[in-house]
Amino acid sequence: MKLDGMSMDLEKTNMEKLRAIFPECFSEGKLDIDKLLSLCGEYIDNDFEKYKFEWKGKSESLRLAQKRSTGTLRPCKEESVNFDDTNNIYIEGDNLEVLKLLQTAYYNKIKMIYIDPPYNTGNDFVYEDDFADPMARYKEITQQSTKSNPETMGRFHTNWLNMMYPRLRLAANLLRDDGVIFISIGNNELANLKKTCDEVFGEENCVGTISRMMKSGGNKGQYFSPNMENILVYAKKLTELEYFREPLSDDTIKTYNHIEKEGARKGEYFAIKGLCQPGLGIRPNQRYWIEAPDGTFLIPRGKNFPSIIEDGEKILPTDEDTCWKWTPERYFEEKAKGNIYFHKSTSATALVDENGETAKWNVFNKIWLSDREKEGRVPVDIITKWENRISSIELKDLGIPFDFAKPVDLIKYLITIVQNTHDAIILDFFSGSATTAHAVMQLNAEDGGNRRFICVQLPELCDEKSEAYKAGYKNICEIGKERIRRAGKKILEENTQVKLGDEEKKPLDVGFKVFKLDTSNLKIWDNTPIADAQIDLFYKRMNDMIDSIKDDRTDIDVVYEVMLKMGVPLDIPVTYTDINDKIAYVVGDMLLLICLADNITAEDIEKMADFAPAKIVCAEQGFTDDSALSNAHYILKDKEIELKLV
Repeated sequence: MKLDGMSMDLEKTNMEKLRAIFPECFSEGKLDIDKLLSLCGEYIDNDFEKYKFEWKGKSESLRLAQKRSTGTLRPCKEESVNFDDTNNIYIEGDNLEVLKLLQTAYYNKIKMIYIDPPYNTGNDFVYEDDFADPMARYKEITQQSTKSNPETMGRFHTNWLNMMYPRLRLAANLLRDDGVIFISIGNNELANLKKTCDEVFGEENCVGTISRMMKSGGNKGQYFSPNMENILVYAKKLTELEYFREPLSDDTIKTYNHIEKEGARKGEYFAIKGLCQPGLGIRPNQRYWIEAPDGTFLIPRGKNFPSIIEDGEKILPTDEDTCWKWTPERYFEEKAKGNIYFHKSTSATALVDENGETAKWNVFNKIWLSDREKEGRVPVDIITKWENRISSIELKDLGIPFDFAKPVDLIKYLITIVQNTHDAIILDFFSGSATTAHAVMQLNAEDGGNRRFICVQLPELCDEKSEAYKAGYKNICEIGKERIRRAGKKILEENTQVKLGDEEKKPLDVGFKVFKLDTSNLKIWDNTPIADAQIDLFYKRMNDMIDSIKDDRTDIDVVYEVMLKMGVPLDIPVTYTDINDKIAYVVGDMLLLICLADNITAEDIEKMADFAPAKIVCAEQGFTDDSALSNAHYILKDKEIELKLV
């Protein structure tokens, strides 16, 4: 099979999924949508007055999302840090095309996405997509300044929706089933974004909306000073998403000031909570004697007492009696686990002993710090910390002048409340100044995590009047990459001391691989019509296709394109070996063996097969002749190794 230089065919993939589940809905290769709907209990009627969310260009933008990309991502080692060892990715390019290119390798693999897209205030940049040739459009906009989207254009909301809709469609494919996306947005497009996300992710997968204080005070605005913005939160599948929990605060941790002195949890910290709580009310089966360590008995105050004084002996309470918070069965169960704490006290006024006098003991249940730390606490849906002004200070500390970023601690917080992110991939495809990358590295340094980031940013030109431009940064990508370099260096300097037990851990990853969006390394046939008199042009095109790889591309460019389009993530290590004086690239633990050399013989293929890779990739024109290519197919078929050609 020969690679065609195209991204994942999403339409074909979706059709194959439907065909596998509903084969009866296909006739002569076409999907019968009426039959599909009827099988799902949706019967066609003539009522067209249905609730819809529509705008001009919606169908075109959906086609654009599913239109296969002719691009690739070319590695740029000179702008990277620790290219060969890092698992972090920074991609410079139009995020629409990049998201298409990531489909095969990262489909259903991203745990969390955070994006801070343009808020459509009328002045911020709006991506102008070309439905006909996105890659050609990308080449143009990299040479242009940023665009505004003033309300006077007439399609103020439409332009913004046509930009967001296809990108969210593609992003949804990348999320794991237990994945989640956070989207920062202002009030201008909040309603439209909510409707768009309801359609893309499903209303049932809406987690909620966080209100965030972006600044305090101020005297702008006509009716209210705008101090708040929003973060929309959607799950890929809400039934698969674990509940959000935030870490305990230092003040809360300080309340766990008891240390277990014996038993299986010896040395652990715990807090205590009284087994008798005011205001519990009448609770049948929850008024009974409890035996204290010295053999005396305790019971909450009241008028009625069990006639037999025995541990667990109960009586039905009346309006004049108070109760324990647990039944006797629950109490004995927790006691057996070591979760009951007795404390000698002169102030246990809520309890009496068997003589009706104030008890000399109080009884509590233990709340273990380690359990609470695992459980965390439920976060609230308003964030009043980490105003935007903090981000300017953070960048200033790194020597980078830039005013439009989110604070690092905000992104760290969002990552932290999502469970099971310690080894996860975090994606930001409106990366800006790379706050998300900074947050991921900083959080890994703090809690020992192994999170990886993928940041995508259009090389949007900086305003020539801006401080960033004056400081030498020509586009936003230059700011983002330099920020990661400086932040990574600073994080390493602040974490030089190796703690006990850290010796076996992987070194902190503050590197990143840089990739840049470009047209495919593989030549694509030019099917522009040719006049009868232009026969020489036809022969020229034929000759140009003899070598399938473009002249100005390197082997490593092709290696990463092959990886990407064969579903191998970009952070998988690439090494090389010598096979009969020919360079072969080894991807991962023999996932792929790629040889782009000339004069490949059957003997070379035999030698490659000895490495037992899953697949071997060669340039079709690299074989010495057709016989060598045919023999390669037979040799590898016998060894159950797949041969791919470029």
